[in-house]
Amino acid sequence: MNRTGRILLVTALVAVVAMAFRVSWNALRDIANAIGADHTAATLYPFVVDGLMALALVATLVLAGRDRTFALRVLGTYTLASLVLNYVHGLVPELHGRTVDWGRLADWDPANWALVLLATSLPVGSIYFGSDLVAKVLHHRPAPIPTPVANAEESSETMSNRSTADLAESTPQPVPVASVRMSDPVAVEFVKSTLPLKPVPTTPAPTPAPAIERRPVAAAESTRPRRATGRVPEVARSSQPKRTPDQLLAEARTVTADWPDAKLTAEGIRLAVHTSPKNARTLRETLRADRAAQGEEVTA
Repeated sequence: MNRTGRILLVTALVAVVAMAFRVSWNALRDIANAIGADHTAATLYPFVVDGLMALALVATLVLAGRDRTFALRVLGTYTLASLVLNYVHGLVPELHGRTVDWGRLADWDPANWALVLLATSLPVGSIYFGSDLVAKVLHHRPAPIPTPVANAEESSETMSNRSTADLAESTPQPVPVASVRMSDPVAVEFVKSTLPLKPVPTTPAPTPAPAIERRPVAAAESTRPRRATGRVPEVARSSQPKRTPDQLLAEARTVTADWPDAKLTAEGIRLAVHTSPKNARTLRETLRADRAAQGEEVTA
């Protein structure tokens, strides 16, 4: 409903309530006069009853839950009480001319007592229930209205179309595909076309090649000298010329002449003569053989 419709509806409701209040005015005022109220109190009495009904109606629209149920009960109770008092006012014509005795609303005493108790308790109840309803309305906190999502459908589609890499489940492993051996090609004879096209030569059937027998071949050592991969720089070349075995033996005899037998090792000879480990071992055996021969000559 648009704004104009709501305004018209509320205006009509206020007009109906105002006319109903005016109709109930005389009855409630005469009832107040009958139970001993003065002129001012009798004039305000309709506001006490029907005014609390309007307050309870507003509280019903605002409150929720148990508080709304309480406001509905107050509204129903005061509506029933106003109906009873208006009904009694219609049954007793003497109330219209104020000729009824003070404090008498019915000829039967129990009914009179009940009606007087009802009429006199309504103002007190208005004070209690009206204050309670106002306190509940002032302390009421409406529930927050959830904000609608503008792109709810688009977000749902985005979640459904999300790639598997973003999901918590890992990507499945690829399924290995077995290789399939293709059949050998078959020669197909071309049929002569009815159109005057260039003749296509017939492709002969492929002749299968003989299987190659694999034989183990022993690795043969090459007699060709290995060429250097590059020129050795001058700095990396040795400054000493290449020595012959006799020169190495003579140099080793000179260096180890005063060495004891325990010090005569291949490593010591290699470091002293600056030769390879193989030559050092050969020199060690030769030197030990020389010393052994010298020892035999001395003993002889």
